Amino acid sequence: MNILIVDGQGGRLGRKLLESIREACPKAHLMAVGTNSIATQNMLTSNCADQLATGENALIVACRTAQIIVGPFGIATADALLGEISPAMANAVSSSPAYRVLIPMNLCNTYIAGVVKGSASILEDAVLHVRHLMEEK
Repeated sequence: MNILIVDGQGGRLGRKLLESIREACPKAHLMAVGTNSIATQNMLTSNCADQLATGENALIVACRTAQIIVGPFGIATADALLGEISPAMANAVSSSPAYRVLIPMNLCNTYIAGVVKGSASILEDAVLHVRHLMEEK
């Protein structure tokens, strides 16, 4: 199973996702794409990714082969993450045939009803869902 983890800004969520998914799904092939080099570097330090890349084109290409895409909700929204998600990136995530597991966050002028800011249970739920998807296939 090819799982793509996408994150931007500081890459802390991406790093946590990589670590948690690697633990929950040790046989998965984990690709990580940072929207900037700092995010990619932070995800690299997890030592959990099988492949890492940075930037718009890397994300577009990775979305073509991913079976599951995991990241903050903003990766499917143009101009999110303080402008780090270009319309082309959001389109690649949104139009990918991959199953998407998006982490809701109330940031960047977007309010997602029902989301408690900083809730660790949201991240845990996302990882459990990815594990469930792995078990189905």
